[in-house]
Amino acid sequence: MKDCIFCKIINGELPSKTIYEDELIKVIMNIDPATNGHLLVLPQKHFENILDIPEEIVTHSFKIIRDTLYPLLKEKLNCKGLTIAENNFLGQEIKHFHIHLVPRYDNDLVKFNYNKDQVNDLEEVFSKLTEK
Repeated sequence: MKDCIFCKIINGELPSKTIYEDELIKVIMNIDPATNGHLLVLPQKHFENILDIPEEIVTHSFKIIRDTLYPLLKEKLNCKGLTIAENNFLGQEIKHFHIHLVPRYDNDLVKFNYNKDQVNDLEEVFSKLTEK
């Protein structure tokens, strides 16, 4: 995609702070981080969302997160945990599949605001999800 900012970063047309790179993914620092060490895992090829990315790239991404990136964040930044997030369509500002790695620290002020007033009855939702 010629107008995709992540494709431009991957192609070297825009600068980035690259933490890891291989033939399938590139991992960069987020320029608007939620916490210190907030990383973005990008596939080297353009895929818009979870529905069109090949399974092997998702599997590879999570292996690198588990075996390389999370240990790196723990060792170098002393984070206490890791929030892993990936948006599709709604909430997805850049339409290039990417995984957010947000290192978590004691008292880091990162909050996920859930609006419980908009949540339906648990039994009703369960029934919808399990009906034939």
